[in-house]
Amino acid sequence: MLKGFKDFIMRGNVVDLAVAVVIGTAFTAIVTAFTNGLIKPLINSIGGSEAAQGLGFRVLSANESTFVDIGGLINATINFVLIAAVVYFVIVLPVKHLKQRRKRGEEAGPAEPTDVELLKEIRDLLRQQQNR
Repeated sequence: MLKGFKDFIMRGNVVDLAVAVVIGTAFTAIVTAFTNGLIKPLINSIGGSEAAQGLGFRVLSANESTFVDIGGLINATINFVLIAAVVYFVIVLPVKHLKQRRKRGEEAGPAEPTDVELLKEIRDLLRQQQNR
């Protein structure tokens, strides 16, 4: 059971996915700081009679917790669009072009294992099955 888990963790795509999550989280923090520190104050300066609350309105004027924060919604939308644009232009588009080049034969694909490497792998798998 532990060997199977170790094999799963050591696969290249799992490690790549973990790296992508960490990088994505760090990038999200940068974009959120940018939108909260620069974009949101600009949006809040457009509307709202109370500077502390910004662009939005209160459903019940006597209750502060009923404030509908339109500026926050616009800020979150800008945040999402910026992150989506960076992911598209930095990751999706280059990978798409690389795949197209490989289809046309302009770029070599991943190296395939040699016959000797395949035979060694089969030998090792057979040994593992015999030792069980």
